[in-house]
Amino acid sequence: MKFMKLGSKPDLFQSNGENTRYVATDLAADMIVSVGDVKFYVHKFPLLSKSARLQKLVAVTENGNNEEIEINNIPGGPAAFEICAKFCYGMTVTLNAYNLVMARCAAEYLEMYETVDKGNLVYKIEVFLNSSVFRTWKDSIIVFQSTKGLVPWSDELKVVSHCLESIVSKVSVETSKVEWSYTYNRKKQQVMVPKDWWVEDLCDLSSDLYKRVMIAIKAKGKTSSDVVGECLRFYVQKRLPWFGKRNGEKSGDGVKARSLIEMITELIPDENESVSCGFLVALLHACVRLECGGTRKKELMRRIGNQLPNATVSDIVILDVDLVQELVAIFMMRDQNGEIELSEVKHVDSDAKVKVAKIIDGYLAEIAKEPNTSLLKFADLGDMVSSLPRSTHDGIYRAIDMYLKEHPGIGKSEKKRICRLMDCRKLSPDACKHAVQNERLPLRVVVQVLFFEQLRVTSSGGMVAEAAMGLAPGGSSRTNTEEWGSVPTSEELKALKGEVEKDGEKMNKAKGAVISKRIFMVFSSKDKDSDNGSSDTSESRSTNAEETKSGTPTSRSRRHSLS
Repeated sequence: MKFMKLGSKPDLFQSNGENTRYVATDLAADMIVSVGDVKFYVHKFPLLSKSARLQKLVAVTENGNNEEIEINNIPGGPAAFEICAKFCYGMTVTLNAYNLVMARCAAEYLEMYETVDKGNLVYKIEVFLNSSVFRTWKDSIIVFQSTKGLVPWSDELKVVSHCLESIVSKVSVETSKVEWSYTYNRKKQQVMVPKDWWVEDLCDLSSDLYKRVMIAIKAKGKTSSDVVGECLRFYVQKRLPWFGKRNGEKSGDGVKARSLIEMITELIPDENESVSCGFLVALLHACVRLECGGTRKKELMRRIGNQLPNATVSDIVILDVDLVQELVAIFMMRDQNGEIELSEVKHVDSDAKVKVAKIIDGYLAEIAKEPNTSLLKFADLGDMVSSLPRSTHDGIYRAIDMYLKEHPGIGKSEKKRICRLMDCRKLSPDACKHAVQNERLPLRVVVQVLFFEQLRVTSSGGMVAEAAMGLAPGGSSRTNTEEWGSVPTSEELKALKGEVEKDGEKMNKAKGAVISKRIFMVFSSKDKDSDNGSSDTSESRSTNAEETKSGTPTSRSRRHSLS
């Protein structure tokens, strides 16, 4: 840190109680200057020789010895006045980034100009600011922060504008020309200066000053939008420890936190890739928790909806189902040319559709673990993405199975409702193997899985019986069309998969059985737990049995979803 040392005489200012300051000399004080609650017993000659304002005040209040002058509105208060008084006496005083602006504003108030005395305080501080402080990165930030309590003086003296110019110009230089020290603790320091080298140091600024800096940086136009976005993300995470956490406990002033979130949202660059979708989701989550204005929330949701394919399950899991439904709705209806009219999802890139479907499948699997998740909301969200393409339906199957496990008390009709979300024809071999032994699934779903697996193997020329047991022709294990772990899974499903593998060894003994026999085995094993009076079950048993015997599927069996 740069500093300037003025004067050479020893500091003779002493205290007599908390509110009295005097100069310890043999010469008695002939003037009292009251600054707030503090009285300074000083001498006229040294102070009046450098301060035009004190000269005027003494001329007005001349009433003999020890006249008292009040200057309660001096910027910086008693501390600033004492710096100026010491300078007048020629006592040693050290100025640095922390007290420089305070001294500059007080000197301006006391009119300590060159016209009063050569080499006066205003001139010396201006030279020091321009020749040293504004050329230093960290000093410029400290000085800028110190201007906050000295408004409007710091603005009128253009200290604020000079600070902004200094900071922005340094942020805008090429990294190869950065020669000053800076703070960078986010990751291991590289040999080359990172393009976001300045982000952490700006976090020391208060939110109002930070906003002014970021507006100036964006207006300069020489800093990439992704770096600006990184600066915003780091600032809000440092200021709000609970930011981005689903159940993080809010702390501090809620009004200040709301103002901060609204400010950050306003400062986000217009470019879509300037900030991650995860950061936008975290802002939306905070916006809802802090009850921010509807305009901010609407803008965040619009941006997230347009970037939804770039999100992850861990990003959106902090949001409730209603918000996710709104985001999916925005994705399904994209803005067209910035107009209010919206275009259908068919205009969205097919890869984006696949990504969103996978994300929502994973999200459903996560919220299925929560006992208070409404079946209606779960099913409605699944319906919203039912038309989106998927390579397999393993993801939605996992979500359904998890919901059935965590909500064992739901009825048959409710089970049918959520099972309609998946297409049994699009389950991978591993998922099929798991489904046919899943006691939580309705019986009709198990039959459909077995039936479509039969058709798949038959069309590929494989053995029907081996298809029912999840084996490739020749008795070897079938290669998955998609890796089991390619879609986010829960620990419970992994455990269930292990159980299926054990059951598969037992099934190898019945390797030569035909698919119709496997269907009847499923029925007989599940009839023990089914309702004897259920018309759905009896109807399914008779219908599917007839279809199996005839070898010709009826129109009812051809449907891939439950009726």
